Amino acid sequence: MKQVIQVQTTRSKKTFTSDCRRCARLSKFLDEVRTTHKDYFARPVPSFGDPDAHLLVVGLAPGMHGANKTGRPFTGDHAGILLYKTLFEYGFSSAPVSECVTDELRLNDCRITNAVRCLPPQNKPIGDEVKNCNSYLLDELIMLPSGGVVVSLGSVAHSAVLKALKLTQSNFRFGHGSVHNLRPNLVMIDSYHCSRYNTQTRRLTNEMFSDIFIKARELLKK
Repeated sequence: MKQVIQVQTTRSKKTFTSDCRRCARLSKFLDEVRTTHKDYFARPVPSFGDPDAHLLVVGLAPGMHGANKTGRPFTGDHAGILLYKTLFEYGFSSAPVSECVTDELRLNDCRITNAVRCLPPQNKPIGDEVKNCNSYLLDELIMLPSGGVVVSLGSVAHSAVLKALKLTQSNFRFGHGSVHNLRPNLVMIDSYHCSRYNTQTRRLTNEMFSDIFIKARELLKK
């Protein structure tokens, strides 16, 4: 029986569903996307991976032609290329490429989610939308066993994790490669987001991203 991390809160009363319409702006935008891209998932995107995982990867939000199209986080767009390749390299994925929800890819002791589950206009969610989705992220954090590790991809994901756990933002400054002890037996590692912009400008290199998951592996062995 796994030991679940104890946080000073409880599971949200309403668990995640792809029928969620908490955010009027995002719901309206997805309604519009479904009319122009009839073969796209175009709904709030569920998390993907092992429900008993010790590693939780938290991204920003679904991409227009990625998770919003396929229904799986980081699948179908540039950001997922480096993520799944790296997860495979360090034993967290059964394959280096995530193609679609019907492929046979499986995550090993790993789960992927987003701070915001819906596609935001211009890939930029607003503060209230992060807040409205925060209870879903809290549910993911509560599921982590003792000794769990969170990898936050970008400052929005970093802040959303802190908000979900009711931790003071100023006590945990975002920085690529920074390791934060959030609770007893719960650690967060910060990384720049594996977006096209960050990788093409070399703000985030393959080696820098690999270092994040090397750290995660080391922490999970303790």
